[in-house]
Amino acid sequence: MAPLGTTGTEVDKMMKTIASVLAAATLATVSLAGAAVAEPSTSLTVYKSPSCGCCGGWVDHMKAAGFTVTTKDTDEMDTVKAMLGVPADMASCHTATINGYVVEGHVPAESVTRLLSEKPKAAGLAAPGMPMGSPGMDSGGASEPYSVMLFTRDGGTETFQRYGQ
Repeated sequence: MAPLGTTGTEVDKMMKTIASVLAAATLATVSLAGAAVAEPSTSLTVYKSPSCGCCGGWVDHMKAAGFTVTTKDTDEMDTVKAMLGVPADMASCHTATINGYVVEGHVPAESVTRLLSEKPKAAGLAAPGMPMGSPGMDSGGASEPYSVMLFTRDGGTETFQRYGQ
C-alpha cells in the first residue's frame, strides 16, 4: 500500500524503482552462482632446478594435457619445498602450485585434473621419488608401478591414485 498522500504517478515510480532493484539483485545472484561453479584454473607454476631434464619432460606432459605452465628455475628447491609444506618423504625433483594445491614430482595430469575436480581438503599431491614410467621419467620404455599420494598440511598421507599396477 502506498503512503497516504502519494499520487498514482509516484506509486508507479516507486514500483519501477523496486523492480529495477530486484532485477539487479537477481542478476547479481545469477552471476555469483555462475562464478561458484566456474571451472578451476589450469595454470600451473613449476619450480625446478635449471639443470634438471626430467622436469622439462613433465612440463611438456602437462602442457599436452591442456595446462598452462609457467616455470621458475631455482637452485633453492629445498627452500621452495619447505615454504610450500612438502613433507620430506614425499619429495621429488620439481614442485608446482595450482589453485592452492602443491603438486610434487612426476604426478600425471590425470591425477591433477581429478584433484581439481574433487577438491579434497589436502595440501596437494606427490609422486615421491622419481618413478620410472611416470610423466617426464618415461624415456627408454622402462616403467615401475607407483602411487600418487595425497598429503595434508599436518603430514598425513593416503594413496590417491595408482599407476602401472
